[in-house]
Amino acid sequence: MSVDPNPALEARKKLQERVSAALSQAPFNISTQWGPADVTLTVAGRAEADEPPFRVTLDVHLRVLAAKSRFFSDKLRRSGTHSVEILECNDVAVYVEAVVLMYSAELKTKLLGMAVSKILALLKICCAIMFEDGIRACLEYLEAVPWSEGEEESVVSHLNQLQIDCSRAETVLQRVVADPSTSSRLESVFLKLSLGVLQAKDEKARREMKGLISRLLKEDDKDGLDISRDVLYQLCHRCLGSLVLCLSGTTGLDESRQDRGAIMAEISREAENMQWILGILIERNLGEEFVDLWADQKELALLHSKIPTMYRHEISKITAQLCISIGRGQILVPKETRFALLSTWLEPLYDDFGWMRIGGKPVDRKLIEEGLSQTILTLPLPQQQSFLVKWFDRFLNKGDDCPNIQRAFEIWWRRAFVKQYAIESQLQLAVCDIPD
Repeated sequence: MSVDPNPALEARKKLQERVSAALSQAPFNISTQWGPADVTLTVAGRAEADEPPFRVTLDVHLRVLAAKSRFFSDKLRRSGTHSVEILECNDVAVYVEAVVLMYSAELKTKLLGMAVSKILALLKICCAIMFEDGIRACLEYLEAVPWSEGEEESVVSHLNQLQIDCSRAETVLQRVVADPSTSSRLESVFLKLSLGVLQAKDEKARREMKGLISRLLKEDDKDGLDISRDVLYQLCHRCLGSLVLCLSGTTGLDESRQDRGAIMAEISREAENMQWILGILIERNLGEEFVDLWADQKELALLHSKIPTMYRHEISKITAQLCISIGRGQILVPKETRFALLSTWLEPLYDDFGWMRIGGKPVDRKLIEEGLSQTILTLPLPQQQSFLVKWFDRFLNKGDDCPNIQRAFEIWWRRAFVKQYAIESQLQLAVCDIPD
């Protein structure tokens, strides 16, 4: 029957191995090079449970310790002895390694290949014993090597805790610490990057960078960084202008033109750009103004009807995006605006619905149907009736190529003909069931 190893004993064994490895080639053990040792240095760890502290004794040289470390120089001078004891050391092995480094003329070479965590541990000891050459070598190493994201946080934390001279720490932290003016440049950088994405020629790269910027903006939002409404709507108007220009330029094109397909494809691209910006607006609770803007696009809706469905259906996804958000309560606009939105864009959405399901990036049919239903049901009852009766006739003729919003139809029917609410005095509502 196997016995589980004692964790404390295992840790002690590993510590012994690390200390032995550090001492195996320690220069102070080579008497022919450094002469007889004249200082006894004892380093002891912390006591663990019933175990006594781990201890190691080094025979080292006064001239090296005094020249390299202000801590040892002062301690040896005040004590008047050639014996130093360091107690309750957090990591005995790293302390021994720091002492070994005092004997090296090529510190940078000795550090090569070490993990960032190891360098930080050495830096902490070097600071404690005021080993300036060691501090400098560790900082130069940290400045030069790559860091993982986890190491990045650890480096910043350690340098702040150690209270190293600002100018020296800043050299290391320049890759992560922004100038005070950087935050104010966020909007101009975002605007430049976004315009680059909107104008990108490579489709795959454009989609990838849209996803990247959206993801980073979500992180920025959590951290309190803000992109102003003005900047986002500047992009929005740019997209809208490009979309109108595209549609205006393609109506009446000769069908025999060889580049007609490429020109028409620009419409899809600009509509996708608009969807992306709208998604950012909704994510940041800034979509209300866009509903007004989109509802007012009578000219665009008219041009839309003159473009082949396979190219224009991406435009209707913008309307679907808005209805989904309104239906979820993510965008709050007056009933007049909701009515104007549906009056301008509901019929075009119906016309494009079949292509929306099969062309380009697939859409969630149920999500769109739920959004349409909820948006219609927020309107006054006569307006609900107007939209839903028209839908009823269209659905009978188009079937699956038309959104199925019969659930909204049922709710409207019950509101209008089964349960009738009446406004009584003092604005109290009474409900009466109409008998069969």
